[in-house]
Amino acid sequence: MTQAIALCASQDLVDSSKAVPFDVLYFGQSQSAFAVRYQGQVYAYLNRCSHVPMEMDYQPNEFFDSTGHWLMCATHGAMYAPQNGQCRMGPCRGGLVKIEVSEADSLVHWHTSDKFQPAI
Repeated sequence: MTQAIALCASQDLVDSSKAVPFDVLYFGQSQSAFAVRYQGQVYAYLNRCSHVPMEMDYQPNEFFDSTGHWLMCATHGAMYAPQNGQCRMGPCRGGLVKIEVSEADSLVHWHTSDKFQPAI
């Protein structure tokens, strides 16, 4: 059974701007995650590059490249599509690990699953 976990106010996520960080248990392991807004929609992923499992932000909560159209790994330059986490350029293997989110009543929630649970 899934559970919706409150993450932030909708206004905290601005298109192609800073992310809102949060922690999850991914298959029982503590991991950093982030949510961003792109073209009006909210997306969330583990903060882990698919090339080498390292956190991606180049400054705290900064994931978008200078164009505001790609999520970029600061370490290796891999570029990911914000809409689906798929790698589009640079060194990477596959894509980012997506976390389901929803937005209603001016709040953003992330959703638990068999893979994702709230961090303790």
